[in-house]
Amino acid sequence: MKIAFLADPLDSFKIYKDSTFAMMAEAAKRGHEVYAFQQRHMALRDGIVSAHAARITLTGDADEWYTAAPSEDVRLGEFDAILERKDPPFDMEYVYGTYLLQLAEQQGARVFNSPQAIRDHNEKLAIAQFPQFTAPTLVTSDEMRLRDFQAEHGDVIFKPLDGMGGAGIFRVNADGLNLGSIIETLTENGRRTIMVQRYIPDIVKGDKRILVIGGKPVPFSLARIPQGGEVRGNLAAGGVGVAQPLTERDREIAEAIGPVLAARGLLLVGLDVIGDYLTEVNVTSPTCFQEITQQSGFAVAAMFIDALEAGVRSAC
Repeated sequence: MKIAFLADPLDSFKIYKDSTFAMMAEAAKRGHEVYAFQQRHMALRDGIVSAHAARITLTGDADEWYTAAPSEDVRLGEFDAILERKDPPFDMEYVYGTYLLQLAEQQGARVFNSPQAIRDHNEKLAIAQFPQFTAPTLVTSDEMRLRDFQAEHGDVIFKPLDGMGGAGIFRVNADGLNLGSIIETLTENGRRTIMVQRYIPDIVKGDKRILVIGGKPVPFSLARIPQGGEVRGNLAAGGVGVAQPLTERDREIAEAIGPVLAARGLLLVGLDVIGDYLTEVNVTSPTCFQEITQQSGFAVAAMFIDALEAGVRSAC
């Protein structure tokens, strides 16, 4: 197959932990042609969506890890599969990219994850579709509602709806210290909608990333354990990742949600679970492939490319 990766600049990859690199390596090992382009390389002209894409070859070298042929302007419909792997922020530029990809789908492109499904599943708000698995949660920009929620539950977590890597997350204890300042900052004085959730003490055991591929869970999660008094387990915030088998509750959540999301066009999903509660549904560029594989021996990238090949066959 000809597989194109819409990703951030290749030179920014840390290949020892990058999940997109793991996908590329597995695809190349199977003989698939690997191409790469950035969102800024796409264009719509006279109704046709194309991109300046370059075929890349993986070298096996840790530093100069790829070589790239000269890029060519290619109609996106000519690829067998396009993988949307651009990292957030999920801003309007990201949204414009999904519109172009959706037009490309109408011209024969097969895009994973579905661009419409990405738009439809805000990574924080999507948990509201599965309330049976979530801790008490409020989404609003109204200061009094936010204050009332904190007063009711005491220990809570505030977070923006468009953050990543743990950015902008605040814990407020029962004493309400800095509550007003945090609300004002995150809501921009009532102009932005945010989320607040009851604090889940099991965060000390890790914020578990459960990967769901083609509706089926990877049998190991990566528990991202906060360090040094941090409340955030995100690897980008200094958390330490520990691969561990799914618990019975982990599997219950993943097996209930996974098929639903797969039917909506989400081939790869990263569910975040703290203790017994679902806290996020990651659909843009879920990670942790390499950490899980390195620690558990389970070949996550192989499972993913298996699912991708099956997805392309079923779409033909």
